[in-house]
Amino acid sequence: MSRWGITIPLPGVPLALHRKIVEELPDLGYTDIWTSEKAGTDAFAPLALASQWTEQLRLGTAVASVYTRGPALLAMNAATLAGLAPGRFVLGIGASSRVIVQRWNAAEYTTPLRRVRDTLLFLRSALGGEKVTETYETFSVSGFRLENAVDPPPRIALAALRPEMLRLAAKEADGVITNWLAPGDVRQIRDEVGQSVELAARILVCPTADRALAHRLGRRLVAEYLTVPAYAAFQDWLGRGEALKPMHDAWNRGDRREALEMIPDEVVDDLIVHGAPEACRDRIQSYVDNGLSTPIIALVPTGDDPVGHVRSLGPPGIAAAMRCEVPPVARRHPSTVR
Repeated sequence: MSRWGITIPLPGVPLALHRKIVEELPDLGYTDIWTSEKAGTDAFAPLALASQWTEQLRLGTAVASVYTRGPALLAMNAATLAGLAPGRFVLGIGASSRVIVQRWNAAEYTTPLRRVRDTLLFLRSALGGEKVTETYETFSVSGFRLENAVDPPPRIALAALRPEMLRLAAKEADGVITNWLAPGDVRQIRDEVGQSVELAARILVCPTADRALAHRLGRRLVAEYLTVPAYAAFQDWLGRGEALKPMHDAWNRGDRREALEMIPDEVVDDLIVHGAPEACRDRIQSYVDNGLSTPIIALVPTGDDPVGHVRSLGPPGIAAAMRCEVPPVARRHPSTVR
């Protein structure tokens, strides 16, 4: 069986109230917990908590930006998690976006490919216990060594969308992380990275049988993300450029409402998994069938109980068995989920 991951924190559920569902995840068939980092929790704190709540799950960042922390601090963050969960932590790093890096964190967003490459080289040395004095193309480090050795060093995965970064990840890292793709797109990614490297992808899952609701929520996400230049270029490369051009034209004119209306249903259906739980599980499995190593579910808030959704979205065979054992969760305010 492939790996099967979930993104925490769950939408609408305070981080402090995640312990019970995290403890349940292995029995539900999940193998991984992954975090993201935008404007909510940071990428590392949820994993530090989860490392103490379960000894069975692999933990990963998807992703920590190479710009918003200095290289040494990023190494310290990674070493801390690797010490809390020896052999179970994957450090996923990436360039993030100009909005997050420059507008929100007051850092220069320049030469992302080279910055990611240099950070990876530094982390290999630092997490391997070396004292690092090195001038890289995008930054310099002088005399840094971690105070506590990391044994074993964590695996490092790179976030990548287009061919050059994908090839860098496949050549230099231990894994590749991507997102915003359909099951059939996995093969195009595999053509760049090969068959042997672990390929993980965050998959947006909107577990509702209300198709209109799924399309409405999906359009908002498509407009929010796929107007970012890196994601727009990724979709062009995947072949959706023409389908998304009316959205981009309206967005660039400043007409946000029209931009939403210009997103085709077919694009939402391609990129957002939605439907009843069994349909969602089958759709996620189709990513695996096309060559994805690790699907990482990211729940889209629907107004229903996210913990119940997690319990229903485990791997197909296991999820079916567990439905007979886990009582249904009544809809309630997130703060009561324990």
